Amino acid sequence: MAQQHTDWREILTARLAELGSRLHDLDTELDSRRSADWEDLATEREDDEVLERLGQSGEAETRQIRAALARLDDGTFGTCLRCGDPVGVARLLAVPHATLCAACAGGHRP
Repeated sequence: MAQQHTDWREILTARLAELGSRLHDLDTELDSRRSADWEDLATEREDDEVLERLGQSGEAETRQIRAALARLDDGTFGTCLRCGDPVGVARLLAVPHATLCAACAGGHRP
């Protein structure tokens, strides 16, 4: 299992680095554009709203990944937080920071 933890840690750490880079790029993009033309400015504002939502989503995923890394440290990674069953490798491969097994995530358990 220690090898498995190393693999998950590498996967989570790589995703965290990727998100950090994307969030930095989003911030740079948001700070760099300001047109003097009203029509262009309106389009930029719409684009800014999309970029801000992407940033919020990235920040949420960053928090989830950091929590998954903490679960790796305390030995609870891969265990469903609702029912205690294994989350499952296939689900973790799809969503490495998953906290619920497929049954709980799908609402198939109370």
